Formats: sequence, structure tokens, C-alpha cells
Amino acid sequence: MSLEAKINTDLKTAMKAKDQVALRGIRAIKSAILLMKTDGSGNEITEDAEIKLLQKLVKQRKDSLDIYEKQNREDLAVKEREEIAVIEKYLPAQLSAEELESIIKGIIEQTGAESMRDMGKVMGMASKQLAGRADGKTISSVVKSLLG
Repeated sequence: MSLEAKINTDLKTAMKAKDQVALRGIRAIKSAILLMKTDGSGNEITEDAEIKLLQKLVKQRKDSLDIYEKQNREDLAVKEREEIAVIEKYLPAQLSAEELESIIKGIIEQTGAESMRDMGKVMGMASKQLAGRADGKTISSVVKSLLG
């Protein structure tokens, strides 16, 4: 089942249950999918594109959450946390810190990286291999700690 079909089914369920939290998150995903479909590129929406879209939505909300927390706006921060939780349900399971570190160690050995100068090579391979299973910020911090 495609993401769009799953979203439509879940949207109906959330409407029937009058679940406002789920409705906000699902509508955000549905809106982003619609924008992607009508962007004029004519490209087919692949599973990778769907994952990138969901990651982008989560990242936007995390950035907003950070701002709201710095400004002591707990009322808005709660809404962002709720939407993040709803959107993350549609992402593949995220890797644990230990799993992520072991995969990146393997990539470092593969590329022969020795210092921070080689971070670009490692990040390129890691981003491709770990797409959807870890966010870029986390990957970057692990790579820096292992190379630094």
C-alpha cells in the first residue's frame, strides 16, 4: 500500500474517532504529498521520495519545536511534539545509536577515511545507506565523533 493510500485510510479513521492530534499530522502529510504530485516535474513519487518527504516534515517540526522551547512557548511546543509523533509513525524504524555507530565504522573502513578531511566521503555513503533509518544530523554527529 502506498503512503498516499495509507494516509487516506488513516485520515478517515482519525475523522471518525475525532482525533484532532492525528488529523493535524495526517493532513500535513497529505498536503505535502499533494504539493509533491503537482510540482510540475512529472516525476513518479517513489518510496524513497516519500521517506525524504516525511523526514523533511519531521525536521521542520523539530526546528519549530526548538524555537518554541527557547521562547518558553510550551503551548506551541506540545502541538509540534504531537505532530512529530504522528508523522514518525509512517517512517521506517530508526536505528539505535549502537547500530548506527557500527554501520558508520564499517563505512569509514570501506572508504579508508582517517581524518575530518574525509568526512565528505563518509557522509555521502552513509546518507545513501541509512536513508530513512537515521536523520542527517545524527549521522553527522556520529561521523564527527568517530573521525575527530
